[in-house]
Amino acid sequence: MLPWTRARRSPRARRTLAALLLAVTALLAPAATATAAEAAAPSRGWNDYSCKPSAAHPRPVVLVHGTFGNSVDNWLVLAPYLVNRGYCVFSLDYGQLPGVPFFNGLGPIDKSAGQLDVFVDKVLGATGAPKADLVGHSQGGMMPNYYLKFLGGADKVNALVGIAPDNHGTTLLGLTRLLPYFPGIEDLLTTNTPGLADQIAGSAFITKLKAGGDTVPGVRYTVIATRYDEVVTPYRTQYLDGPSVRNVLLQDLCPVDLSEHVAIGTIDRIAFHEVANALDPAHASPTTCASVIG
Repeated sequence: MLPWTRARRSPRARRTLAALLLAVTALLAPAATATAAEAAAPSRGWNDYSCKPSAAHPRPVVLVHGTFGNSVDNWLVLAPYLVNRGYCVFSLDYGQLPGVPFFNGLGPIDKSAGQLDVFVDKVLGATGAPKADLVGHSQGGMMPNYYLKFLGGADKVNALVGIAPDNHGTTLLGLTRLLPYFPGIEDLLTTNTPGLADQIAGSAFITKLKAGGDTVPGVRYTVIATRYDEVVTPYRTQYLDGPSVRNVLLQDLCPVDLSEHVAIGTIDRIAFHEVANALDPAHASPTTCASVIG
């Protein structure tokens, strides 16, 4: 068992906590609520396997949730945002632990990458597209790198957009800072959580992931970070180095945006505007503070 300690919320985290209550409330809902959300998703085009990519958006978008997240709650804002812009959007659950409902992304990350591999094949088979675009939050922005480098994912992926990804690992203290946003999770973590241990900087997993460089040929990479990230620290460690990489700091786009690690991936429409730009760079428009109403 990892040595969990309760981390204090910083003033920045407290300022965003009210906005995060919506996401936390969704995570605490009973199974029936999650099932209802999943059932409603296809009617909006989210996880609709009859969706066929358009000429304007020829690739399906696969959303990869973060640690403690799941295929519904992490994407209650971004999935409809992309669907409304004409994308075929899909999301998966990965990294489940026996006896731990709703809170995913806790299993061994190499095994989670294998789950992503299977899911991308399923999406490509259903849509008929030759490649997909991946958008991930936190662990979900980092884990696909393993898929690209070691599981043949580079042949099936056009672009990877990481929102606050821990591409080079983080500290155990950083990971514990997630706990206040997911009440009840500490009581559920009664078994080993390899997905957390794998994310610690210097772990065997991170060492293997970093070997040979950050990127692989043929894939476009975008990293969207916030300077107020309290989980993946220092935030610059999120950035990738290599060709076809664009590293973006949220506050360079909107200096007054105070989003931290959870908010940037769950509710921040300024970050989501930049996601849309990364998915369709040929039709990108400037991302500013006004993008929140876009």
